[in-house]
Amino acid sequence: MPEPAFPTPDIVAAILRHMDEDHADDSVLICRALGQQPATVVAAMTGMDADSITFRATLASGASTTVTIPWSERLTERAQVRAEVARMYHESRAALGLT
Repeated sequence: MPEPAFPTPDIVAAILRHMDEDHADDSVLICRALGQQPATVVAAMTGMDADSITFRATLASGASTTVTIPWSERLTERAQVRAEVARMYHESRAALGLT
């Protein structure tokens, strides 16, 4: 029997919960820089697949928008998600001029 496609719904749910509970500020930076939404004040992860991560970004105006950011490569295992989000976070800080 073949392995289920990555990511499975339970993996997505666990990553979403972790991102929204522990990394909400990081998600804001990622949406501002890599998601090209510099007015983001609140961001929540809403999903992901093997090719990208998706956030709901609330902008300073009060409007909300969906932000989808591609991974640097197609993901095939859970450990890659952590590495990709960390990469996105560090690239976002650099792009925003944060030390």
